[in-house]
Amino acid sequence: MTVKVGIIGCGSIANYRHLPEYAANQDVEIVAVCDVVKKRAEAANAIYGGKIFTDYKELLALDEVEAVSVCTPNYLHAPISVAALKAGKHVLCEKPMATSLAEAEEMIEAAEKSGKTLMIAHNQRFVPAHQKAREIIANGELGKVYSFRTAFGHPGPEGWSVDGANSWFFKKEEAFIGAMGDLGVHKTDLIRYILGEEIAEVGAFVETSAKDFASVDDTAVCVLKTESGIIGTLAASWSYTAKEDNSTIIYGEKGILRLEDDPNYSLVAQYTDGSIVRYELGGIQTNDNQSNSHVVDHFIKAVESGSTPLITGEEGKRSLAVIMAALESNEKKTIEKVKTGVHA
Repeated sequence: MTVKVGIIGCGSIANYRHLPEYAANQDVEIVAVCDVVKKRAEAANAIYGGKIFTDYKELLALDEVEAVSVCTPNYLHAPISVAALKAGKHVLCEKPMATSLAEAEEMIEAAEKSGKTLMIAHNQRFVPAHQKAREIIANGELGKVYSFRTAFGHPGPEGWSVDGANSWFFKKEEAFIGAMGDLGVHKTDLIRYILGEEIAEVGAFVETSAKDFASVDDTAVCVLKTESGIIGTLAASWSYTAKEDNSTIIYGEKGILRLEDDPNYSLVAQYTDGSIVRYELGGIQTNDNQSNSHVVDHFIKAVESGSTPLITGEEGKRSLAVIMAALESNEKKTIEKVKTGVHA
């Protein structure tokens, strides 16, 4: 079976992740590429083929397109995804899935009505060290989890986006949210996944401290509390100027798990009995190391088999809800309960 795919948005994330990963999958044919900047669609076509579009609605009208990746600025994620699902296409949408919980629910509803797959591209769930940590916690090796800290920071999208400092990432009307949505939502999703429980309350400081030209946040620090009472911190920033940080540390009754914290070992388990287990599981994807994220392969497998993807629309919404609570906490200067909406 060959899944015929269209890419909507041919910027950096499409070029670094989606397009090459679809091209590497033997069950995929790229049949359409779309970008409002025609030369970007043309550049994608020159490498990967596919019909060229500048209007996503025209791409969605193509009967041969069975699935699409939505790789656009954040404010377009929901409207394009909903239109694609209503047109009978499977959807892989970049994160954050939407700019409000209402939009997220509209996407979920469209997927349910169409019977098509909706997956959100939270790649951190596929990192081997993260999957192993989830397994260690679930089987009780760490005992009771007491606390955690997780961070995702780098120098900013200007070194990554095709538009540099003029990128939509820095414009509130297009991005809606800055580092907290770009990086923080990855870590809210990751903590939910590794611990196997929901975030219940959030306290946050969200600021613009490094990018004075931006109309969105570039640094956020949050305190999170899970349903069972585990407390920890999350930092998301575009102000880590010298080196990217994508580490997570879990503190438990029987030991500590250090994820992506050691340059040589993607997971280091330090136990209270003095033993240390070092795992070489392959590094996390970074802007400099674009290894296979497994997001596209997982999406295609779900489409082919009709199975439920690891990050459904509901999962994406729950991770978005933590971000929304963080914004509310920062604005009101209060601790906020995470509201997951009517589908919760």
